[in-house]
Amino acid sequence: MLRSLHPNIKIRLFTSFLMRAVGTMIFPFMAIYLSSELGQALAGAIMLINVFASIIVGFYGGYIADRIGRRRVLIMGEWLSLAAFIVMLVVNSPWFNSPWITAAMMFVHGISSGLVGPAAEAMLIDASTKDNRKLMYSVSYWATNLSLALGSLLGGLFFKEYRFELFIGLAVVNVISLWLSITKITETHISKQSKRSVNVFRDMANSYKVVMTDKLFLWLCLASTLIIGLEFQLANYVSVRLNKEFIEQMISVGQWFTYALDGLRMASILMMTNTVLVVVGSFFVTKWMKRYRDQYVLYGGLLLFFIGYTIIGYSNNLWLLLACMTFATLGEIMYIPIKQSIMADIIHEDARSSYLAINGLTFQVAKVLGALGITIGAFVPSWGMAVIYGLASILAIVSFMKVTSAVSLEKKDSVSAIS
Repeated sequence: MLRSLHPNIKIRLFTSFLMRAVGTMIFPFMAIYLSSELGQALAGAIMLINVFASIIVGFYGGYIADRIGRRRVLIMGEWLSLAAFIVMLVVNSPWFNSPWITAAMMFVHGISSGLVGPAAEAMLIDASTKDNRKLMYSVSYWATNLSLALGSLLGGLFFKEYRFELFIGLAVVNVISLWLSITKITETHISKQSKRSVNVFRDMANSYKVVMTDKLFLWLCLASTLIIGLEFQLANYVSVRLNKEFIEQMISVGQWFTYALDGLRMASILMMTNTVLVVVGSFFVTKWMKRYRDQYVLYGGLLLFFIGYTIIGYSNNLWLLLACMTFATLGEIMYIPIKQSIMADIIHEDARSSYLAINGLTFQVAKVLGALGITIGAFVPSWGMAVIYGLASILAIVSFMKVTSAVSLEKKDSVSAIS
């Protein structure tokens, strides 16, 4: 099954898994480290600056990856991240500690991420075909969730006492990724753009102007933003609501084990349920869904996802919450590979990195929507939030219908765009 994938795809899936797993052991906990060293307000500002730096550089990275090729931009970004990680290693050693230099290198790492992200995603699309694209995205989705789960678990155990050793591991993994990129990865995109001298900023503006007038792509971005924003509610509004409303229950297993389940722990169990089901069930569900048409799988998955999260928005029943999270995760596994395949097919071949740089904004906007849920939830009852989730779900489905009405969904693996 995996033999059908291009060598570039296999290498990128492998290196992304390693980098994400080790990176998740460190970077989610850097806010805690910087807060303790520099203060919470300053730490928050630093983290925010890094996010904006990554977004802004991502636009430039997407543009130049369409002009000079994916591989060159990928290697440039990995050299930059390696330099940042080596400096971080030194300034987080037993002999020298500098949170300010660490913060500066996190900024450099944000720049490298902005360069690598659009180029790497575009390379995956370049190297895949309509026949194996859903398989590629299914494997990527599974590997991403597994790496995040492992990284979060091990980071929680080792970050405080073994930060220096974790940075060594991160630098080593970056060296492996860089070596594979230089020696094994081949270029997948030869630009058809003229080699004549151009005004970079004007050319970049024109490039993104084309992207931003692609209505089909924008409908899909809107749908993606609403879906991811709804998923982010679990770690934001839903967690806050359960902490306030969920009545503590004593869970007993005979005489051996008793567990006090409060709202905070219930939210944690829901997140863990989602991760475990994705890691364990992705391949089984993907194989099971092969017998059905993509259109049925897509909309069936979306309905399960939306219904699950809408009920999670107001329910305080233990078993109903677990059942809804199970259904929502099943829906997530069903729709994501098809959604990603649709995205790959509708974007223009000569501007893939630029399209994917804009698509990267959906994640950041969704994070804002996730945080906004807490604020709105302070004034709206839980049933009202469920209504908002339901309305967002309807809008997302309408947006998908706008896209799929212009795209032919095949019974087999993938989708093909109608020109």
